[in-house]
Amino acid sequence: MINLQEVLETNKMIEQENLDVRTITMGISLLDCADKDLDVTCEKIYKKITTLAKNLVSTGEEIARGFGVPIVNKRISITPISLVGGGCCKTTEDYVKIAKTLDEAARVTGVNFLGGYSAIVSKGMTKSDELLIRSIPQALACTERICSSINVGSTKTGINMDAVRLLGEIIKETAEATKEVDSLGCAKLVVLCNAPDDNPFMAGAFHGVSEADAIINVGVSGPGVVKYALEQMDKQAGGLADFEVLCETIKRTAFKITRVGQLVAQEASHRLGVPFGIIDLSLAPTPAIGDSVADILKCIGVEHPGAPGTTAALALLNDQVKKGGVMASSYVGGLSGAFIPVSEDQGMIDAVEAGALTIEKLEAMTCVCSVGLDMIAIPGDTPATSIAGIIADESAIGMINQKTTAVRIIPVVGKKVGDTVEFGGLLGYAPVMPVNTFSSQRFVDRCGRIPAPIHSFKN
Repeated sequence: MINLQEVLETNKMIEQENLDVRTITMGISLLDCADKDLDVTCEKIYKKITTLAKNLVSTGEEIARGFGVPIVNKRISITPISLVGGGCCKTTEDYVKIAKTLDEAARVTGVNFLGGYSAIVSKGMTKSDELLIRSIPQALACTERICSSINVGSTKTGINMDAVRLLGEIIKETAEATKEVDSLGCAKLVVLCNAPDDNPFMAGAFHGVSEADAIINVGVSGPGVVKYALEQMDKQAGGLADFEVLCETIKRTAFKITRVGQLVAQEASHRLGVPFGIIDLSLAPTPAIGDSVADILKCIGVEHPGAPGTTAALALLNDQVKKGGVMASSYVGGLSGAFIPVSEDQGMIDAVEAGALTIEKLEAMTCVCSVGLDMIAIPGDTPATSIAGIIADESAIGMINQKTTAVRIIPVVGKKVGDTVEFGGLLGYAPVMPVNTFSSQRFVDRCGRIPAPIHSFKN
């Protein structure tokens, strides 16, 4: 039973501590839309999305009003399009036509993003996969709401270095194709290792082939709530609370946050007549002051993210969030942990500007957090081979540690270290960070695949 005290606590978290449901994401399978005729495929895709998701936004708004819980985003994830378009797409322009169809369906349904302009190439690329990847710069330049993701590796298969090398070039081309808006297209493109099938967060969301025809996934967030709880904890202790108290405080707070998401997910599932999939209990920051994972790390005890002890503090935070969250829902999935995007977290931006945080330290932090190198602006003249090397490094962390890692990096055309890039909205702004200038070209020019690690053999 929910008692009055819990209701009052939840109201306070919403009104004063930036608690929100970050996204309701409807996953939709498009496998039954595949046809040898491109026009027929596009027609089926448009009809299915606009039929199943026609009430997604209005339902989310009704739940938000009725429960008094802000629901920031309503989104759609779809089957990786390289699987759907394989029979009808013979050129990159064919895939771009599907992208435009998806963008129009997203516009009509009113969602802010649609994810799944994607391919899974962790072991090799089909012709369809390669066509889709090569179409990404044009597709993201001519659409507004489409997000793209490519999975290049996994613990089971190793890392497809041919795809990694290609994506270094594609990221550069996407930056150039969208240079009039500070290379914003790259903010909608993420390269993953061990991508989950049920992630509700963009830009990496897609609807896996193992999923039902349609599902509802919910992503909750509450960095501000955790920060406030830790501040109150130390006040009550009259100094620094010990690690046992610290961990218990984070677990209890994560439990309360996740229960809010569980309630919203069940209600959305009921009203839309679509099965409930998972709760992703990630701590996802925004540019709003106080809604920052970096600020939590400061509450734990580091002066700035990047200071000695940062990786340990982030590991503690991530683990306690998971332990508290899994007690609040039977279906925890997606990424679930702490996000550390630079541009979307004011505390991370402050740490970069103070000189405390580098790309190398961020990479170390990704060993213990939910995703990876996220929303990082780098100089526009960074070589494609260096970007590919960064992707390979991050994929290796995911592969070896059996976790999801990702790279969403933005080589901003015309910008250099020290410049600032304004992306707007939830994407925030970012200082341009330096990249190691020593070459990795001979490494990424080798063909083939990095083999799976020895501990991948489980059969």
